Amino acid sequence: MFEFVWWWMLLLLPLPWLVQRWFAAKQEDEVVQAGLFVPFADDLKAISQSQTSHHQHRKYRFLLWLAWLFLLLAVARPQWLGEPVELSRSGRDLMLAIDLSGSMQTQDFELSGQSVDRLTATKVIASDFITRREGDRVGLILFGAQAYLQTPLTFDRKTVNQFLSEAAIGLAGKETAIGDAIGLAVKRLQHVKNASDLVLILLTDGVNTAGALKPEEAVKLAKKIDLRIYTIGMGADRMAVRSFFGTQMVNPSADLDEAMLQNIADETGGKYFRAKDTQGLQQIYSLIDKLEPVARDSKTFRPVRVLLMYPLLISFVLLLLILGLRKWG
Repeated sequence: MFEFVWWWMLLLLPLPWLVQRWFAAKQEDEVVQAGLFVPFADDLKAISQSQTSHHQHRKYRFLLWLAWLFLLLAVARPQWLGEPVELSRSGRDLMLAIDLSGSMQTQDFELSGQSVDRLTATKVIASDFITRREGDRVGLILFGAQAYLQTPLTFDRKTVNQFLSEAAIGLAGKETAIGDAIGLAVKRLQHVKNASDLVLILLTDGVNTAGALKPEEAVKLAKKIDLRIYTIGMGADRMAVRSFFGTQMVNPSADLDEAMLQNIADETGGKYFRAKDTQGLQQIYSLIDKLEPVARDSKTFRPVRVLLMYPLLISFVLLLLILGLRKWG
């Protein structure tokens, strides 16, 4: 859309004509005393007093009026407004911590009717969750015996999903360092500027068996920066296992420390969830979406292209042309 910011400046278009008529009725000494200055007034006066032909007089007059018109067009600040562009506002910095310990290879989940291990199911469900977090900065921590920052906070959800898909069981060790994972999240989030909502979603299927930081100590650090932690305990409570004595029903999540995960969530203002199957895990991430909704408030801006240099350049060229015609014409 084209517009003039100071469109009222165009109302000055007849000013030279009005002033010329005013000056025509006054003596030259009165003009000097008045101390008025009007663009092109001297040129108009010189043209009116010249002995050139009528055709040349009209030519000068026409060019002067054109120069004055384009000068006013420049002063009126013409600009072109582009289409409105929406900018999302992020209200959250969200970190995911995924367990890669050896127990995550237990095949007690299903995808499309096929038995899969816990990590495979996590990748699929968590990837959909990450994709939905448009406008939020998302980071990824992978932990086993050690905790690693796989992806720092970023708006690039595609990259986060790519690194999540490349995660492998045992990549960070066979044990589980839950305290170190929380501590690493705190370390990466504590320096975030203007952070009003810091969230960590921690998924594990075991108990803290490794690491330098105990979960209780890590929780204290998380509370200092107002980090809200949602914990997910993963694993079925019943699973058929074939053995020499036939098929037996076992609890593959016997080592899951639900009390610890519940305490971590309670102390930091989050919630604890239990994921016993793929559908349950999907519902948990959907519920977290509702508890931590994506910021929908947005602002728009319209790209502005200033065009005043074009009429200003044309006015300048016309003035040079007038001067050239008067000197060499």
